[in-house]
Amino acid sequence: MKLTVLATLACLALVATPATAQLHGDQNAPISTVPDLDINRYTGLWYEIARYPNRFERNCYAVTAEYALNDNGTIAVLNTCREGAVDGPVDVAEGRARIEGPGQLSVNFVRFLPFIRGDYYVLDITDDYSLAVVGEPGRNYGWILARAPQISDTEFARATATLERNGYDLSALERVPQP
Repeated sequence: MKLTVLATLACLALVATPATAQLHGDQNAPISTVPDLDINRYTGLWYEIARYPNRFERNCYAVTAEYALNDNGTIAVLNTCREGAVDGPVDVAEGRARIEGPGQLSVNFVRFLPFIRGDYYVLDITDDYSLAVVGEPGRNYGWILARAPQISDTEFARATATLERNGYDLSALERVPQP
């Protein structure tokens, strides 16, 4: 329930109060997305390896995101968080995403306010779709996602280089404990 409420508040914060979100980079720097993202290959389970601090994931461990293509072309989103520890109580948030452009999606976690959407830009993805870097133009939010709960130092360096290239400051990036 906590994650659902917090995801709802996060969506509202993304659109209604961008000035109150913590900035993690240069909003004026160019941002580039994956031009040929294959959404069918992108669907499935992702582990959150690292993130920028945000209100809706405070005290969340072992975070995962699962994406599934709906018949109408939208994408079902299921975010799962363990509260307080990697073996803590499970909290989930369900949302819906839609494709807005190459490598650019928007996400909504507030069904009764469908016009409240947050940007979700895929900044980089490996050829085998095992590692992804996600951000948004305001540099308030950013994530490193992987198909496995742990990644190598080389993979982490690739992901952080992508964030830097896209105007993110790495100083606040935090690793997410996974089992």
